[in-house]
Amino acid sequence: MNNILLLGWLLTLELNLISANIYMHSPRGSNNRMNENTATRRNNNRMFDSQNNARGGYNVGDKKANAANNENDQYRMKFFQSGKEGDSEMMLQWTNQHGCGNDNPNDPMKLNCNLVLQFKCQDDIATAAPKNSYTLRNGQNTQTQQYTNPNKNENENQGYQRRNNNVDANKGLQESWQWYDACYRRERNKGLFTADQNLQKNNLGVDAAVATRQNPNKQRSGYECPEERDYYPYWHPTPWTDVAVLAHNSSICSYYQENSFNKKAKGECVELYTSKKRKHFSQANNPAACAAAEGEWVEYHSMLELATKFTTQNQCDRANNPRLASRGIVYKWGKPYDEAKIVNSLPIVDACFVIPPPVDCKVAQYSRVNHLGDGVDGTPNNYTWKLPHFPSLEQKRCVFRMRYNISTDDYAPFDTDASQNQVKQGKIVVQQAPVQQNPLVNIDANNQVLRLAINTAQFGRTFQDRSHVFFISPRPAEVADERKLINLNVRGKRGNIVQTYPAVEYDFVPKEMSIKDTDLVHIQWTGSNTHNNKAPGGDGQTGDAGEGTGGTDRSNFLQLLEASHNFPVPIDTATLYDSMTVEWNSVGDKQYDSKDLAIQLGSSAYYKCASSSVCGKDSISRKAALNPTLDQASPSYAGLITSFKKGTYHYVCTRNNNFTNRSQKGKLVVR
Repeated sequence: MNNILLLGWLLTLELNLISANIYMHSPRGSNNRMNENTATRRNNNRMFDSQNNARGGYNVGDKKANAANNENDQYRMKFFQSGKEGDSEMMLQWTNQHGCGNDNPNDPMKLNCNLVLQFKCQDDIATAAPKNSYTLRNGQNTQTQQYTNPNKNENENQGYQRRNNNVDANKGLQESWQWYDACYRRERNKGLFTADQNLQKNNLGVDAAVATRQNPNKQRSGYECPEERDYYPYWHPTPWTDVAVLAHNSSICSYYQENSFNKKAKGECVELYTSKKRKHFSQANNPAACAAAEGEWVEYHSMLELATKFTTQNQCDRANNPRLASRGIVYKWGKPYDEAKIVNSLPIVDACFVIPPPVDCKVAQYSRVNHLGDGVDGTPNNYTWKLPHFPSLEQKRCVFRMRYNISTDDYAPFDTDASQNQVKQGKIVVQQAPVQQNPLVNIDANNQVLRLAINTAQFGRTFQDRSHVFFISPRPAEVADERKLINLNVRGKRGNIVQTYPAVEYDFVPKEMSIKDTDLVHIQWTGSNTHNNKAPGGDGQTGDAGEGTGGTDRSNFLQLLEASHNFPVPIDTATLYDSMTVEWNSVGDKQYDSKDLAIQLGSSAYYKCASSSVCGKDSISRKAALNPTLDQASPSYAGLITSFKKGTYHYVCTRNNNFTNRSQKGKLVVR
């Protein structure tokens, strides 16, 4: 276990936090919200352990002008994948409370920090919310999936029955039931520093991976594995794919890149039922324990997807070429970590698969301590994600997560391990840990003692936020593989700055863009009908100040002449829409003219065109008049993909832009 000990402790302090919060704003982070109309979320443990303030997060998007009452009526953002030649880019934005940035010896930070960005994708299926233990879904209520502890001598059929009794199609799911069950049964890494925390055993008497220093009472949050949540890079296979690590110091990047599951195979113990089917669990967490349990220790590789058309190693190897490799598309023959097979008790055999690109690692952007706001120069902290390319060209169902980790230098972050945990003989402490719970310190002033506010479960701590479910889809046939595609979205929710906090008010993402006239832009947004922000308000203000029907998000997109203006340019004199060459349009493939495009963007596609001869009952001339505040329009718009002629363009959302309260304006420079 020595290797595990070193890896684990590196992240206990390098990627665990103290007292902070992180909130994703683009894509919209849920903070465990679903559709509640209250300012605070109803269930902190719905799908994951965020450790954030209960007020943060955004509701799941709605397809229609009324709140969804089933998952089919929820809106899932659709992002189009990178091509073999052309990138698809999405700007991620977030706020983190306790600061981050380069730990420069000449200007040291008050803490160590790291941010870990990951996604999880699986093949999409027709059913939005099936009753199974694997398919990603948002849920239709705010309750947590159930979990019943296993019996010691549980057989295969009893395990299946326990799973079937636990899993509910109407509840959110981002990790499989089998993932948590395996975590519950597997022995934890005992090489890790746990200070003076008393970690509880599971009901089978095992010191299991569901109990950690941060989670000593093994509290469950959805089907998340607490040990995997708290440590990075994890030493066992994980269903999450690395995108980036934003570190406090570039010197540690080589470690993350070498030990990322994207690059390094990770092992777990595989045991079989008496039927010879694969178990999804084992108590063993290392090769020696696995051998003692008569299991097989198997090293698995992370994969983007299977490459089923290549059935031999020779075919798989020959599929590679330097050009594909330069684009991050590499085929590999070996054992992929195939969660779909694991949940179905199927064997994982050698196969051809696409490996993820190497994890990106760079120094984190600066952000202020004790400040949930923008970074340097008023720019939101952000990362531009190059979306993956899936050679199968099949649609994927995905979620995104971001973990924010901080620690201090009050004890050696790279050298402290289980050997320095508190040790007791009976009730007597014979070895103190480097930090203790709320310690008293003598400041050498006539023996005056002061108490420090230290919770050893949180002295080094992990916070996270996750998105709702979204799609990564193959590019439409009209969008050429080699074209660069940039996503233009909307962040925020209804309410003024105090009511929405620690979420944010509306704005475009990116707010300012500089692109080439050959680049494509996918304009798309989503919103909810239940952002009423009612009581309870927690430690903040309730209310949903804004325009139109209470609780509703709406957006649109119309040209401004200048950034300092607030009145949109009349369609007949606007230049923005004439500059557009639309390659794909979610409202259909008719030949819409520039006026029709302006109408679609200005009405959030409530109207499709001006004349009934073009779009019939969806035209302005025939459809019921749209309320000036867009109330009958959908809060979500699947959008269009377009290029623009060279020039500088400004645009605005007429509903949300309020000069004295908030600005929802954007700028586009095309060169």
